[in-house]
Amino acid sequence: MKLELLGRKLGMTQIFTENGDRVPVTVIQAGPCVVIQKKTPGKDGYSAVQLGFEESDEKHTRKPLLGHFRKSEVTPKRHLFEVRLAPEEVEGLELGQEIRCGETFEPGHKVDVSGLSKGRGFTGVVKRWGFKTHKATHGTHEYFRHGGALSAGTYPGRIMRGKKMAGQYGHERVTTQGLELERVDAERNLLFIRGGVPGHRNGLVRVRVSVRS
Repeated sequence: MKLELLGRKLGMTQIFTENGDRVPVTVIQAGPCVVIQKKTPGKDGYSAVQLGFEESDEKHTRKPLLGHFRKSEVTPKRHLFEVRLAPEEVEGLELGQEIRCGETFEPGHKVDVSGLSKGRGFTGVVKRWGFKTHKATHGTHEYFRHGGALSAGTYPGRIMRGKKMAGQYGHERVTTQGLELERVDAERNLLFIRGGVPGHRNGLVRVRVSVRS
């Protein structure tokens, strides 16, 4: 079963392996996630399962969602997300079932982590795309970090789509594949993943067994 779990990036630290090597890891609190809804090809046109993550107060939950949670006999959740699974895998899950990271991941697994990258606001081409700056002497005046020429003057006479220009940098979905899972703390639902993962501290991330493994 290759379920994805939603979690929060708690930050980075370091651990020591049995060989005495020091390894930088990112700590992710993955789950527990609760099965809210099952979708089947006959009824919905595809096979998937809807999971919920983190508790939410009823007073902060809209009434239609409260009815949705009551069908599964679960408490309101703050975040909902879907995971595509094979029909036989969906049948093996029950509404209200709690899924913990220790049931899905094991040390040594390769995992993929998806999240929103850090938002850096409106930035220029030097920071956003790594453009080289212009020379700072010999007549250059207030043109040190500009992008230079943007397009031809005659044909096509316009800026082509996809041109590297200044604009919003970051805050986009990024997936890092093939990260090694160093340690699993099943009691506290913690994953220790070698290296860095996308997103800011306390940001939401989705973790799955790597498609490359």
